[in-house]
Amino acid sequence: MLPLALVLAFLLIPVVEIVLLVQVGEVIGVWPTLALLAAETALGAWIVRREGRRAWHVLQDTLRRGTVPDRELGDAALVMAGGVLLLIPGLITDVLGLLFVLPFTRPLVRRAGSRYAARRMRLAGDRASMTFPSAPGGRGGPGFGPLGGFGPFDPDGEARDPGTPRGPVVRGEVVEEDDHPSRT
Repeated sequence: MLPLALVLAFLLIPVVEIVLLVQVGEVIGVWPTLALLAAETALGAWIVRREGRRAWHVLQDTLRRGTVPDRELGDAALVMAGGVLLLIPGLITDVLGLLFVLPFTRPLVRRAGSRYAARRMRLAGDRASMTFPSAPGGRGGPGFGPLGGFGPFDPDGEARDPGTPRGPVVRGEVVEEDDHPSRT
């Protein structure tokens, strides 16, 4: 589904951009439309430069502290994607690029992207559990974790020590005799 949406987007966005530019050009004129595109590009380049530096410094500070840079990586990725969208000539891509780059709209886009990614992960887990049928008491097949992937979980979804062998374990004690008659 997603590859089809991407193909349609790559085919339809240029057409929609051209139609919109022609309509705006008919309303305000050709030169003001070109000036608007140039101003959007210049403003976008300035914002991307400023916000890109800010995102980079915040990412470096987070890494120096030793914490996981999840929000910071998301911001850096959005600034890069917004910069690419701002470089593409057109009004729709410029508006989308500004949504990705501006510091007061970026958190909204980041949250929406996080929700989308979480939903996709749930769907992938559901598909994996259908592909690998449940073992008794578990959601994945033998050796698979609760989401259908590999991991340190037994089929019941319980954490296990990586050194513990799979299958039933009989606890006991190994006893060696020192004076065995066949060894002498």
